[in-house]
Amino acid sequence: MTPVELSRTVLRAVRRAVDVGELGGVSLPEGVVVAPPGPGGCGDYASNVALRLAGPARRPALEVAETLRPYIAREAGVADVTVTGPGFLNITLAGGAFAELVEAVLEQGPRYGHGDSLTGQVVELRVPYDTRAEVVADTLVRIVATQGGRAEVRHAEPVNLRPVPAPEDPAPLGHDAARWALLHPAPHDRPRISADHLLQRESNPLFRVRYAHARTRALHRNAATLGYTGAPCGVPGGTRRADAPPRTPAAAPEASGEAGLLAALAGYPHALRLAARHRAPDRLARHLVVTADALLGFQHVVLPLGDEKPSAAHRARLALAEAAGAVLAGGLSLLGIDAPHHL
Repeated sequence: MTPVELSRTVLRAVRRAVDVGELGGVSLPEGVVVAPPGPGGCGDYASNVALRLAGPARRPALEVAETLRPYIAREAGVADVTVTGPGFLNITLAGGAFAELVEAVLEQGPRYGHGDSLTGQVVELRVPYDTRAEVVADTLVRIVATQGGRAEVRHAEPVNLRPVPAPEDPAPLGHDAARWALLHPAPHDRPRISADHLLQRESNPLFRVRYAHARTRALHRNAATLGYTGAPCGVPGGTRRADAPPRTPAAAPEASGEAGLLAALAGYPHALRLAARHRAPDRLARHLVVTADALLGFQHVVLPLGDEKPSAAHRARLALAEAAGAVLAGGLSLLGIDAPHHL
């Protein structure tokens, strides 16, 4: 189950609770956001929908969450729902859900994470004559389009998109490094224009993102040499029985491996949606760094070691790595940066 599908599942459960009168005075929200759980959370995804509905329902958020919990738990593909904190709904998916996520990423490729939250909306971007503002606006045209909207850019007053200008011309860095230098910092931060963006080392986030993508292509080539391909049906974390206990952060499978990378893939649509809504390409850039770091910490278990024969686990891990590669390539393309197959 992808985050978009789970969002619709939660919305359907809310509709049922409203229809039977358990949430009186509540208008059905246009959409429900689901994302990987934050600190103190558990399960696979979390939603703050109960906190959003508490005001209209004139009831405490915890009470609203407890009202919604059984409705969500009865939905197909949901194994368990837990309420934490002030009223967050933490959802554990049934077996096979993460395999479905990886399969969806591989099937959708660069279009994974695209949604309809801005469908029919025209986003007017009025920018000054400044290199950084123009690069940010150019990137937002593509990001807004992923959510069904249309961005129009023009130089006009009053300006409504004015990121802090670069202290010097970034052109000497080259196309890719220059764009990253302007897009990775938050709009209110002054970009750093230096040769550090060209360094081929771990301290350079751009290098890590592009290297991680290149590693996914290398893993694909090496697996082909060994005679096997990726198969998402066996992705660890998606094979739990429906009656298995909910996964907590401490019990996550190889927390720094599969779980971290799966969380990054699951969170990509949310990051893309926020980047479009808040006119903030830096949100996308930072999420690509998170995805790359998770992939680089996971890559070492993808291929068989020594005389080990390729197994279902290796095929599942390869599929997960390839899905990460698709997300990295799609995100870099939206930023206008090349995703190399060799680096």
